[in-house]
Amino acid sequence: MYNLLYKNISRYINLPEENFKQFADLFQLKKIKRKEMVLKEGEYCLFEGFVQEGCFKVYYLNENGFEQTLYFAVEGWWITDLDSLINHVPCTLNIEAIEDSEVLMISKKDKEYLYETMPQVEKLFRIMNQQSSVALQRRILSLTGKTADKRYLEFLEKYPGLEQRLTQQQVASYLGITHEFLSKIRRKLL
Repeated sequence: MYNLLYKNISRYINLPEENFKQFADLFQLKKIKRKEMVLKEGEYCLFEGFVQEGCFKVYYLNENGFEQTLYFAVEGWWITDLDSLINHVPCTLNIEAIEDSEVLMISKKDKEYLYETMPQVEKLFRIMNQQSSVALQRRILSLTGKTADKRYLEFLEKYPGLEQRLTQQQVASYLGITHEFLSKIRRKLL
């Protein structure tokens, strides 16, 4: 059950098997049905989740009430509302399952315990947060400085094969365009 998690963290740190067992024992497996909300705007985030199986969209509602997808989390990705988790403020993000999914969840309390008992885990999450910051920076630069055509091509590169698992509306929400405009881009690129 923890093979994908072990493979994921091994990209960042070397954690001996006995330490990994202690690490993994603090995660709870949660099965989530398609369209089920893991987190809603206004709630408080008390966890980080590792996607074992399935797909999630992490989004917010803009001032016009339209969904703006920040990212999709597929197998091997993490989900949370970091601002809410760290600063104990209400969530601005929503996390919804796009497919039936399985997530390994760790509470903030258990994560803090790991920081105190296994320093390499603090290094792991520091590196992951740095990678997340880089991804966010790239996402902002893409949204503000690139054409929709280029953003679509970046999406295809970043999420190979994911387009077949999503609706056209979900892809358009990620790109910040209408699904009609996405259809035009697809036709043009074909």
